[in-house]
Amino acid sequence: MTTDSSLAHPQFAAALQELGLDVEVRRFPEDTRTAQQAAEAIGCEVAEIVKSLIFAADGVPVLVLMDGASRVDVERVRRELCAAKVTRADPRVVRETTGYAIGGVPPFGHKTRTRVLADRGILDHDVVWAAAGTPRTVFAMDPKSLVTHAGGVLVDVREQPADADAREPSA
Repeated sequence: MTTDSSLAHPQFAAALQELGLDVEVRRFPEDTRTAQQAAEAIGCEVAEIVKSLIFAADGVPVLVLMDGASRVDVERVRRELCAAKVTRADPRVVRETTGYAIGGVPPFGHKTRTRVLADRGILDHDVVWAAAGTPRTVFAMDPKSLVTHAGGVLVDVREQPADADAREPSA
């Protein structure tokens, strides 16, 4: 592992400079495309990883920031956005919208401005880790600052565990 802010994707490094942020970027010899891979490489809990996921709400890209241990509830995103339909964006839309490939999308520093929903669960940690523009680079930041720099709105859009009491009793 190597650490140096110049290791970030050039577009993300420019965003850091524009925002006046001095963060440590870590580069790993292997891809960390999944939250599990990133957590193992960093040595943190999967929930401390922030996934930057692009969805299409009625065809308009939206960024959802989610902790690495949780899944996005697309129906909750749809209701939050008052959209008729929400789907995962395809890789082409992700790259066109953000300027980055899936697995390396950071929470801010995107090619185009998009609406950002940040699940409240990422606030459960003192520090979170996110991609720095490539599948091999990450950076750490306190979650409130990360949401602020991303221009995010805090929402509850994670999948909820099935409630055992709500299930029908078996016969």
